[in-house]
Amino acid sequence: MFRLSNLLKTSIDAKPSRVLDGSIVIWNFTNRCNLSCLHCYSKASLDSVDVLSTEIIKKTIDEFVQNKIKFIIFSGGEPLVRKDIFEIAAYAKSKGIITYLSSNGLYINNSNAQKIVETFDYIGVSIDGDEETHDMFRGLKGSFKKSIEAMRLIQKVGGKVGIRFTLTKQTLKSLPFIFELSEKENFAKVYISHLVYSGRGLENLAMDISKEERITAVKYIIHKAFEYEKSNEDIEIVTGNMEVDAILFLKEIEKKYPKLTEIVKSKLISWGGNSAGRKLLNIDSFGNVKPDPFFPKYIGNILEDSFTKIWNNKKNPILNNLREFPRKISGNCESCEYLGICNGGSRSRANAIYDDLWAEDPSCYLEFLDN
Repeated sequence: MFRLSNLLKTSIDAKPSRVLDGSIVIWNFTNRCNLSCLHCYSKASLDSVDVLSTEIIKKTIDEFVQNKIKFIIFSGGEPLVRKDIFEIAAYAKSKGIITYLSSNGLYINNSNAQKIVETFDYIGVSIDGDEETHDMFRGLKGSFKKSIEAMRLIQKVGGKVGIRFTLTKQTLKSLPFIFELSEKENFAKVYISHLVYSGRGLENLAMDISKEERITAVKYIIHKAFEYEKSNEDIEIVTGNMEVDAILFLKEIEKKYPKLTEIVKSKLISWGGNSAGRKLLNIDSFGNVKPDPFFPKYIGNILEDSFTKIWNNKKNPILNNLREFPRKISGNCESCEYLGICNGGSRSRANAIYDDLWAEDPSCYLEFLDN
């Protein structure tokens, strides 16, 4: 994740950046979901069956503490379909772990909103654009209104809530709308994810935007970050699954705040770009451990081995290669001066297009920046 708002504010105001001394796990606690979204990487459906017991999950959380896992993003499917999700999140919080909920919002209501706010430090709700676009993408008419009502309800009971949005050909036109909506509703964050070719996202590869469209979109996102910093608008902007966004951000800093260029560049190198298998991991609903949610290969399974053994396996070539910094990536990455910032980008996209985990990220748009 590239937290451009935080980087901009801390650089201009010379404040220390937020640094998480540990790793983040995105955990798909269930593969059950009440929607069939076009870009779903886990191919979730209501027909799925939960495999991981509460006991196994708690045991793994105990191991997280030993392995400096400081942050759990509760994902799915729709995580709120699990009856024990509050018990699990409360247990994680009791161990000092930050808890985020990633939801479609449709199961948030008056009876559980307060409990959600008390149990989760932040709630991210998926919104795919304006009402028509969102309902089409989610496959359910009326889902947009229900999700927005859920977000308002979370705010009403004192919770921190924001938008999760994925850039695709169908949603691209709604990008300005997403920011307008956040400004109108005073949502805390806008998280914009670039499409990764996995799950239904792989089946629908044609929905991805072009590199030229991506550059235009990212420039708009960066413009909003500068605008919010200047106006003191308290909306955090984060992009995901496209670490090259940090390089475009650096180029904009060079134009607008040239004296801050070296400071920002130093912070970006310290950030380290793509962190899959290093400071980021995923556990899917079947217990498989992966370097990120989209990764095409498993590095173990918590039903077969302890998390500690899996995460610290020094003989695993995938983990060893991912943890080398900067990574050895072929293609344009080999001679790129910015490899130390982006760290080669998405290995999942590289594998999907080139059948090679260590090829260049096919969505990298750096070659088009000066055209």
